[in-house]
Amino acid sequence: MELTEVETSRASRTYWDSAADEYLEEHGDFLGDDRFIWSPEGVDEESARLLGPVKGRRILEVGCGAAQCSRWLVGQGADVVAFDISLEQLRVAKDLDAQTGTSVRTVAADAVALPYADSTFDIACSAFGALPFVADVGTAFRELARVLRPGGLLVFSVTHPFRWTMPDDPSPAGLRITHSYFDRTPYVEVDDSGTPVYAEHHRTTGDWIRELTGAGFVVDDLLEPEWPAGHELIWGGWGPERGPLVPGTAIWTAHKALGA
Repeated sequence: MELTEVETSRASRTYWDSAADEYLEEHGDFLGDDRFIWSPEGVDEESARLLGPVKGRRILEVGCGAAQCSRWLVGQGADVVAFDISLEQLRVAKDLDAQTGTSVRTVAADAVALPYADSTFDIACSAFGALPFVADVGTAFRELARVLRPGGLLVFSVTHPFRWTMPDDPSPAGLRITHSYFDRTPYVEVDDSGTPVYAEHHRTTGDWIRELTGAGFVVDDLLEPEWPAGHELIWGGWGPERGPLVPGTAIWTAHKALGA
């Protein structure tokens, strides 16, 4: 089922508005209220330092959800702004602000139409936020390139493209290829009337590279985190039985070309 950008945005807003509280209840203990967790493998910015020094840097969090990552960045002395398409996610973020005593400036916005001026930010980051949930990620990347200063850093995590070939089953039974890696048909859920209420888009590794470079970014690294020994988390298709054998997450690092 192919979707327009409008349909995709509406589906994302519908899903995350309905799932905001449930998502926090299910994953809140692992994510924390003010930690920066990049992936179900437990990659933590506290130790990974994929963003480099952040104190005094102006940072945009893309698809912030409840803004846990931004809250950690604020605690490190960064100047942070965050956005999400879901008003309910932002409401949860305000609740966590009150609980932690750390406030984040948040805005309701769509990744394909950012409400920020050109060359505003030093860094843009996203932990599974927004970018898998837009139909045209090239437009989102061009918007991010626009609001980043020349040389600005972009780091984001998404489901590893290879994971799309396998069922969403973390057990050994999930170790089989059931979908073509080259099939870009998005995963879509619909309601009883056939209206899309969830949409996630698959892109190959090459697709991600072409979209990034086409938007004026230079790809610096691709981190494919290994499953840590003794890590027992089950999250969708991620888990300790399948995780050590196949990559579940891709964390991209890129920077805006100086002449872009």
